[in-house]
Amino acid sequence: MKKTPHLPTAQAVATPGRRTIIAAALMAGLSASAHADSPVVISQVYGGGGNSGATIKNDFIELFNRGTQAVSLAGWSVQYASSAGSSWQVTKISGAPVLQPGQYYLVQEAAGTGAGSLLTPDTTGTIPMSGTAGKIALVNDANALSGAAPSSATLVDLLGYNAGFFEGTNGPGLSNTTAALRANGGCTDTDNNGSDFTTGAPTPRNSASELHSCSVPPAPPIVASCPANLAMAVGFAGSADLSATDADGVVNNAVITSTAVPGISLVNFLAASAAGANATVSLNVAAGVPQGSYPVVVRFDNDQAQQTSCTINVSVAVPTAVSHSIPQIQGPGETSPYAGTVQTTEGVVTAKVGSGFFIQDAAGDGNPQTSDGVFVYTTAANTGTVQVGDQVRITGTVSDYAPVAGGHAYTELQNITAIVKTGSGIAITPTNIALPYANLGQVEGMLVRFTNALTVSQLEFLGDRGEVTLSSGRLEAPTNHYRAGSDQAKALAIANAGNQIVLDDGVFVTPATIPYLGADGSLRAGDTVSGLTGVVDFGAKGGGGAGFKLQPTVAPVFSQDNPRTAPPALVAGNIKVASANVLNYFTTFTNGSDVEGRSGQGCALGSSVSKSNCRGADNLNEFNRQTAKIVGELKAIDADVFGLMEIQNSGEYTVGYLVKALNEAIAPGTGFQTYAVVPKPAATGTDAIRVAMIYKPATLTMVGGALSDADSINNRPPMAQTFVAANGAKFSLIVNHLKSKGSCPTGSGADADSGDGQSCWNATRVNQAKRLINVFAPQVAAAAGDAKLLMIGDFNSYGMEDPIKAITDLGYVNQLERFVRGGGGMPYSFVFNGEAGYLDHALTNAAMSASVVDAAEWHNNADEPTVVDYNTDGKPEDKYSAAPYRASDHDPVVISLNLAAPYSDVSASVKAVGSGLVFNRATGKYSSTFSVTNTGGAALSGPFQVEFDGLPAGVTLSNASGSHAGAPYITVNAASLAPGATVSFALSFSKTGTANISYTTKVYSGTF
Repeated sequence: MKKTPHLPTAQAVATPGRRTIIAAALMAGLSASAHADSPVVISQVYGGGGNSGATIKNDFIELFNRGTQAVSLAGWSVQYASSAGSSWQVTKISGAPVLQPGQYYLVQEAAGTGAGSLLTPDTTGTIPMSGTAGKIALVNDANALSGAAPSSATLVDLLGYNAGFFEGTNGPGLSNTTAALRANGGCTDTDNNGSDFTTGAPTPRNSASELHSCSVPPAPPIVASCPANLAMAVGFAGSADLSATDADGVVNNAVITSTAVPGISLVNFLAASAAGANATVSLNVAAGVPQGSYPVVVRFDNDQAQQTSCTINVSVAVPTAVSHSIPQIQGPGETSPYAGTVQTTEGVVTAKVGSGFFIQDAAGDGNPQTSDGVFVYTTAANTGTVQVGDQVRITGTVSDYAPVAGGHAYTELQNITAIVKTGSGIAITPTNIALPYANLGQVEGMLVRFTNALTVSQLEFLGDRGEVTLSSGRLEAPTNHYRAGSDQAKALAIANAGNQIVLDDGVFVTPATIPYLGADGSLRAGDTVSGLTGVVDFGAKGGGGAGFKLQPTVAPVFSQDNPRTAPPALVAGNIKVASANVLNYFTTFTNGSDVEGRSGQGCALGSSVSKSNCRGADNLNEFNRQTAKIVGELKAIDADVFGLMEIQNSGEYTVGYLVKALNEAIAPGTGFQTYAVVPKPAATGTDAIRVAMIYKPATLTMVGGALSDADSINNRPPMAQTFVAANGAKFSLIVNHLKSKGSCPTGSGADADSGDGQSCWNATRVNQAKRLINVFAPQVAAAAGDAKLLMIGDFNSYGMEDPIKAITDLGYVNQLERFVRGGGGMPYSFVFNGEAGYLDHALTNAAMSASVVDAAEWHNNADEPTVVDYNTDGKPEDKYSAAPYRASDHDPVVISLNLAAPYSDVSASVKAVGSGLVFNRATGKYSSTFSVTNTGGAALSGPFQVEFDGLPAGVTLSNASGSHAGAPYITVNAASLAPGATVSFALSFSKTGTANISYTTKVYSGTF
């Protein structure tokens, strides 16, 4: 299981922008269920029964057992819904039939008025099916399905023919004389209606028909993709794109086999480059072809002597009159005034995408409130009959399609019954617009050009959806800059919502080639694109919900305005501290193996130990890729101490493995230990991940052991360690990982998402922050005997959210606000929903703040696309490199400290003399008065430590305050010593033996 974003999402890999791919995603789960549970499939569908020209009176649905075991159909049903409908009609299979391997089963449905009897049916129903478009479901109970695209576990098989719900790609459109037949007598099932079914004369088979064995798979057939119809207005030329592919052969020829018609020909044939590749050809119809109907049969051949044919019904006629223009259909409101009606309109094709094409009124109506463009939602075959620049007259149903219930309705044409070409070579001039744009709905479906440069704001879904979120300038999360619930935060949220558009790639599925990557293999948030031109679309987007998109018509060219950088060059100090979220660094993998090659392993989460608790790498290969990136990041930062988050909670094993890899990368083959692990505190929490620390023993010395706060509010307890620098300066570091913003609780309690931008679990994070400041931090300072505290880590709170305010209200200083925003920049370490903000913090108390001389994030992670990370699954291309970019989803934070030594030698600035010694017979001691005079030009800060070096053997300074470097010293508690001022104190010596009392002195300002 991979790391999920900190804000809740509803993302699914390769979830499309339109219903075609929603269907594909649903069917991916369905087909797995169908193959696992039943080999029975829909093998033939005919809906033209009794219609004009039909040869059979009844509609029918045919089932087939393509497996090797008998299957009971008791209680099952076949169901029908219209192509876009959500209401399903049910025909229950009568009795308890058992379908043998290779046996067919015939379900008779409603009759028309024509002649031609059906074979004896095995079950009879009364559903009147469409002869051209619809949805047929095989269900293993008799309960009606629900919704236009149901995902019920009872769904066994599905055929969508020219419909809005289907397996893989849309099945063929039918007619009064054609049925949909599953290839190889019903044996072929690749979960793709478009390739599994072809059209042909209806040939019903029932349970008495000859068995058809699928045990010996036949050679895969040639699968042709051809439009059913190609229509032109009289006097205009036209063309259609045809293609064919064969999984195990090369399609190498295409020829018209029907009666030759002058002016109708195949041109530009391109043979398939290899088995499984597409062969393409254009069917051209010249402008001089006379009015009439011409059924054109095209045959494709391959190198295995296989053939397949398709029929394109070419029509040259006077087109139907336009009923309403595109602007009239769009209307000035959020929905179309003609929704649900059949209209004929005319426009110029401006773009073709995976589920249809866009047309735009060539003249427009001059009203900026009514869009001049509209989307035509139709089959790939129909899309193949038009080219960009064609003027077409289209008849179809007007629909207000809302990808998200209750959301924006997107006006489109669907259930297309006629596409007639009435012109060609027409160029539509893009409409100039800019972001922010008040209402993109007013230009939906239109060709536009953005006049301002747009900035990349998010790349989370580049690999699986081909999406890039763009805005005018970077977008900052409102609560990163303003208090949650404030007028400023609300205004910024509204402004951000109107300043985004998703650049798509027009395919609505996982792209075969990841788009828009630069020469360095990346595209980064902060890069820009100018002159962006395309058609405004609306649909589902990565992360859930829906939004406006741009389908580009001119290839976007990005400028690398935010190139990859080295770690930030901070103002120099004497200690460098860094915070790094390492994104679920686990040495036990989600497949149950571990880094030592053992299987059957698990990760601890509370009292549970299971591989399902593991996060991060799925296997050793991914782990090695992950390690290389993280090690590269830490090595490049070169901090004296790191606070780490999201390390596997496995004692010190996992963090120790990381340190070993880091040390080897720094000094290969030498065994030199640059870094060491700070031994874990007593409590590391109940979560599968913990916080940890590693440090350089050459520059820092630990004081005491690590502390943690095991209070139940902390499932990932904070960890503290006190260090002493080489100059004797002491400070304490506290590493934190507060409750995440994801996996929101149900209900409306204190931790529910209140909609103010802070997401859920905010109350828990506030309580964690208050306990950190009021309880744990004072304990750390007391144990250290030093007040200086630096708190770092992933607080899962943006800069101005309640948990951070609870800390800064008590006097803690936000160092990223101080140095990054204070230096004119925007502090951020994380990108979500196109907005940047920092969840990773550097906070100090007043005693520590003066020692911080600089702080910054290294933007090596948050600005990078997810697709370049270490994972190997779910990617169309592997763009991984070991470079330390996208080592995590969080940017590391780096802090420079200039810790002053606790004392300094001021001997050169003073005159230190003692009076003559006087022996006291009563005490047996020698006494004198010692004076220190400031001979410099500046005041000296106290207290002062006067060290007496070189005392002879047997001589002891009786009134010494302590010992430093083996010599006694006396503390003079003077606040300061002005120039020329003198401070005096008494000396008392005792001695044994005959040695004279002698010494040299050093005077220090400060404390030992």
